[in-house]
Amino acid sequence: MLITTQDKFEEYDVVRTLGVCRGNTIRAKHVGQDFVAGLRNIVGGEITEYTKMLAESREQSLDRMILHAQQMGANGIVGMRFTTSAVIQGAAELLAYGTAVVIAQKGAAQQPSQGDAAQQQTTTQTAQQATTQPAQQPGTTQQPPGQQP
Repeated sequence: MLITTQDKFEEYDVVRTLGVCRGNTIRAKHVGQDFVAGLRNIVGGEITEYTKMLAESREQSLDRMILHAQQMGANGIVGMRFTTSAVIQGAAELLAYGTAVVIAQKGAAQQPSQGDAAQQQTTTQTAQQATTQPAQQPGTTQQPPGQQP
């Protein structure tokens, strides 16, 4: 899954916009962590217990957003953002959200028909291969997989 905070990918065309995808988690402070954090607040320094908790929350909400986008049939997310909000005293929500899209390498984008799972899979594989294959040399041709030159 390719993700960007920008509105588009430089190397890919957005073939179809699927809508908002999101993932969230709500975390509460732990009494033991809160006590240690209170002591650290007195002497100064980073409150590593909260740093770790927030990092885990970001990863969990990001994973949930990616899962939601995949369920929508996306192979990319544009405009990705994080936001937080207090739910109750001592608990906060961390929300990851963006726009789920189907992308294809520039110049190869074709509008897939609604519900065409085979085309979506091919588009996903194309995007994944593009991130792992070296760039094509000028003056050469690239054959589709399974075809001989």
